[in-house]
Order: sequence, then C-alpha cells, then structure tokens
Amino acid sequence: MAGAEYGLRDPLPSDVLIGGNAVWSRYRQYPVFSLPWLAGRTVVFAVVIAGLAGMSFLGVGVATGSYGAGAIAGGYQFVAFVLMTSTGPALATIVRHRRWPEARERIGVVVAWLAGVAIAFFVDRWASGEIRLLVAGALDSTDGFGAVRRTAEENVGRAGNIALAFNILVLFVIYGIGGGGLALRAYFSERRRWEGNLHRRQLQALAAQKRDADLRLGVLQAQVEPHFLFNTLASVRALVRRDPARAEATLDALVSHLRATIPKMRGEDIELHSTLGQQLDICASYLEVMRLRSGDRLSCRIDAEPSLRRLRYPPLLLITLVENAVKHGIEPKPGAGTIDIRASRDADTLVVAVSDDGVGLKAGTGPGMGLANVRAQLQTRYGTRAALRLSGSVGAGTRAEIRTPMEPMA
Repeated sequence: MAGAEYGLRDPLPSDVLIGGNAVWSRYRQYPVFSLPWLAGRTVVFAVVIAGLAGMSFLGVGVATGSYGAGAIAGGYQFVAFVLMTSTGPALATIVRHRRWPEARERIGVVVAWLAGVAIAFFVDRWASGEIRLLVAGALDSTDGFGAVRRTAEENVGRAGNIALAFNILVLFVIYGIGGGGLALRAYFSERRRWEGNLHRRQLQALAAQKRDADLRLGVLQAQVEPHFLFNTLASVRALVRRDPARAEATLDALVSHLRATIPKMRGEDIELHSTLGQQLDICASYLEVMRLRSGDRLSCRIDAEPSLRRLRYPPLLLITLVENAVKHGIEPKPGAGTIDIRASRDADTLVVAVSDDGVGLKAGTGPGMGLANVRAQLQTRYGTRAALRLSGSVGAGTRAEIRTPMEPMA
C-alpha cells in the first residue's frame, strides 16, 4: 500500500489486528500480504495439509495394499494443496512489496489473487490426474478438490451446461477461499483500521499535550510573580508613613488579588479550569493594585455580558495582556492612562480585547516572551481555531485581541 505509514515487516498495533493471539494465528499480527504474514500462513496451512496428506497416505495404502503408492499420492496431495493455498497470496505479496500507488496496488493484488485461483485449478487438475493414474481410479473420492471438479464433469453428461456452470462457480469459491479470499477482504480493510488507530493515537497525543499545558498552567498559576509582589510591598512600605490610608488600601487590594490568583486546591488536584468571569476578576484586582501604586494615575473599564463571563476561558492569558498594557503602554506615558477590557461574541467565536491609550507600539519592537507564551498556549489548546492579534501605533495606544472558540462550562 503506497504511502502507508507502517512497514510491511513490522507487527500491527493490537487494535488493528484481526484474529486472536493463538499460535496458529500469530501471522495475522503482520500486514496482510507481507513476507512475515506469508511465511507464517504458509507454515500453518502446510501443517494442516500435511495431516490431510497423511490421511491420504493411509487411505491409499490400505485400499491398494501398497504404502509406497500411498506415500506418492500423499506427496502429490501435499504439494498440490500447498501450491493451491499459497500461490495467490505469494503473488499478492510480491505486488504489495512493489509499493505501488494505492489504487494500482489494490488492482494488482486482486489480479494476483485471480491468477492464484486459475493456477490452483490447473494444479488440482494435474495432481488429481497423477493420483488417478497412480491408483487406477480406486481413490477418486479422496483426492480433495479434484473430486469436486470430477463431479462437475459427471454432471455435464446428466444436466448439461447449467450444472457445469454451477460447479465451476463452486470450484471458484473453493479455490478463492482456500487461495486467500478471506485474506483479500482483510487486506482491503487494513488501511481503514490502521487510519482509525492513527487517528486515535493523534487524539491521545493531543490530549497528552493539553494535560501537559494544564500542568504548566497549574504551576504558573500557583506562583506569584515575584517582581509584582516585591514592588507592591515596596510601595506599601513607602506609603506607610506618608499615606497610611493608601498603604492599607494597597494591602487590601493585594490580598484580594492574591485570593483571586492563587489556585483553589481540591484534594491533591489543582483547579486548572476557569471562566472568563474569573479571569476578568483577576485582571480587575491586579489593576486596582496598580491604580493604588500609581497614585490614581491608572483607570480601567471592563465590559462583558454575564452570559460571556460564564464561558470557559484559559487561565493566565488575559492577565498577560493586561500586564503588558500596564508595563509597556501606561507606565512609560506621562500623565493618566486608561486600560479597557471588552468581551464580545463574533458568531461562534469569543473575542476579548485589551486596549490602552499608552505610548503605543514602537517601530522595530518585536513581541516579548509574554505574548510568545500566549500564542503557544493558544496553539496547544485550540490549534488554528484561536489567534492573538496585536495592533497600534506610536502615541496612539495598543490593542491586543484574543479570539477563541466559545466553550460553555460543563
């Protein structure tokens, strides 16, 4: 099968297999019409055929009184049956190992199987003739498939062409099944079974990636950004003597922010899932701390419908945009500044934008680690279904927009 993602000499995954793990069926662990499959199948069939040939040896020997003739008849039957059951699969194996394009290969395998059926007919005819000559017609009823063929010949004289056609059909079915017909069916379903297994493995890999992302988020969510905490405490220390009321308000705002950001613990598990409302609350508490630290130079607006606040939303993405807006937009700007957080829906997409009226984007400045992490998290969780868009200009502020699929909380 050209372009297949698996080797013909390698065992198939367990959920792709057809058949059990018994000794006589272990060859089915390999792709149909592969060399290991053909070798194992030939050995299994040869053992069964050897038993039938042994019965012919005894039957002919007893009936004729010559065990030498029985041995020769058994030998003819063994060779004939092995060729009849293995020729079609062997030809199909040669075709498959050519690694042709899929459509061409499938046609080639069917042609090889039909050629094997035709060869089986002539091999059976040859072996049956040799046995008849050997035992002078005494064992016509024990020569395997040849008996069916001779029945067809007798029916010609009694029932004419209809009986002949029927018996030819019977012969075709017998030769076809014995010569690899069931294997042909398994061959055609093998790619579908393999692709189903591949799809399941890809889903499992994506699920594992998501779990890893959640664990990383949990670790990040369990940490307080040191610089923010230290700088806030330093601001409180400076305010204690000259403005105790503002120092107390800053401490209260810091405590509220820590309560919102430190993850809740449920037994041994960290709560990794959050809603848009929870993330907006974290941003609001953070901005309140920054407002008090900046001496009311910072103001903010948050606009989100209650129905949107209940939607599932990844943690740490939105707060990263807000921190960037404060650090790179508002703090370098003289005078007051405003940060606007707005959530809206666009068809089945949730759009959350963080805008500021700060210094804007500087020419030649690339995205920092924070935005790179946001893009990486969006790619891990949503693939191409999510995006981060950044716009703005010098002196005109900046707008950062995250677009994600709308996901209700379970």
